[in-house]
Amino acid sequence: MSAGLSAGRLAGSVVYLTGGGSGLGRSIVKRFVAEGAHVGVLEISAAKNRGLRDEFAHGVTTFTGDVRDISAHREALHALGRQFGKVDVYIANAAIWDGNTALLDLPEAQLDAAFEEIFAINVRGYLLGAKAAAPALLESGGNMIFTLSTAAVRAGGGGPLYTASKHAGVGLVRQLAFELAPRVRVNAVAPAGMATDLRGPHALELGGRALMADADPERMRAAYPLDFFATPDDYVGPYVLLASRTEGRSLTGIILESDLGLSARGIRAVSGEAQRTLASQRAAVGQRL
Repeated sequence: MSAGLSAGRLAGSVVYLTGGGSGLGRSIVKRFVAEGAHVGVLEISAAKNRGLRDEFAHGVTTFTGDVRDISAHREALHALGRQFGKVDVYIANAAIWDGNTALLDLPEAQLDAAFEEIFAINVRGYLLGAKAAAPALLESGGNMIFTLSTAAVRAGGGGPLYTASKHAGVGLVRQLAFELAPRVRVNAVAPAGMATDLRGPHALELGGRALMADADPERMRAAYPLDFFATPDDYVGPYVLLASRTEGRSLTGIILESDLGLSARGIRAVSGEAQRTLASQRAAVGQRL
């Protein structure tokens, strides 16, 4: 490890992350490696794992597997334990979105399969990883971090399937924080929207493309009080805070909303006229400053 990395806030930490091959997960890998951690990644795509190894070399160990299979979690965690003698952090990050499919638009014939697919990845996948990681984290006095969403705390960030799955994640965080205290801290980050490779369920024929591919950056920017459309890199700081043994030691059972100001106003659709009004208001404020 270089002198620069040894000075990082996560120096010497061993992290187990699911879904690290693209989007927010890849940004977490990049930042955590820069902060001195070694990151073990469980990723379903072998091609994305090759990309991680090419970019981060000895900073990562990759495992190709499905978060819905507890044996995939156990094998990855055992391998990290054998190599490093410990695991400090579990980050449950692999997830899928429902493409904002509203209740009335959900095809009844596909509803059961879509529910099972979303909850199996977004809820059961998180729980299975926690079950597999808990013994190592109890031994190391480590912590868990769940990637949730603004949809975990308010409506409008997805359809009913995604929103319900992320609300379920809040329950997991709070219950596990209660059960595993004082040895293991359990928290979550709830990001707002971002430009990412997030996919949807195959049951709704949304698995083949990134659901944010056609997002209008200007429309997305105008929807947030902080007035910018975030990239995955913009959301990684809270993960470093929660993973740090020093900076995050007083935090457990919290949902850290990294929401570009939505908690101050709430999610709303922004029409063309509303965008013009917002622009005028911002210009007026800028003139007064």
